[in-house]
Amino acid sequence: MSPVFSHGSLRLYLLSLLAESPKHGYELMQALSDRFGGTYSPSAGTIYPRLAKLEEEGLVTKTTDGRKTVYAITDAGRAELASRQAELDAIEEEVTDSVRRLADEVRAGVNDAMRTLRAELASAAREAKRSGSRVEPRQEARDTGRDARAAGAAAVREAEAALNEFRQQLRTDLRYQAARGALPADVVPLLTRELDRVRRAVSEALARR
Repeated sequence: MSPVFSHGSLRLYLLSLLAESPKHGYELMQALSDRFGGTYSPSAGTIYPRLAKLEEEGLVTKTTDGRKTVYAITDAGRAELASRQAELDAIEEEVTDSVRRLADEVRAGVNDAMRTLRAELASAAREAKRSGSRVEPRQEARDTGRDARAAGAAAVREAEAALNEFRQQLRTDLRYQAARGALPADVVPLLTRELDRVRRAVSEALARR
């Protein structure tokens, strides 16, 4: 997967998240995941060393709340953000580009998996055709039933992959627009209506079989 943040950008972005409110490490990881629509989830090994560096520089403080360590920005940290606002704006643009790029990579991965599945099914079909003349009638009937079930299962997997791809792409688009405060009020009703329409159309198609 392509790098998400350029060198030094993640550290400043973490500082901007803490400027919104104090957070513990998991909340920071979740906030980053949400900003990327679930396409990027940083590890603890990525987050905590940078938090330790920010603390060392006096830009954040940490306190213990039960079993959690909560990080908060300091006045020096806010001054750092103010002095580097232009860099932070550029990072926001990087995040936008990264969300789009990661979504494209996820989509490409799903498409590759679908192509591989179709190639495997085609190969299995050719093999079955070559050996069909040597199969006894009873065995052939069993094989036909088994092939039909396998084809049905493969179709279900293909449908599920298409649904997952649709869900991931739409989720990324919705979260991106929501983060910009630009999610129209009629989007959710529209989505509900269209999903219901598609569901009924698919159910009618299945009923005709």
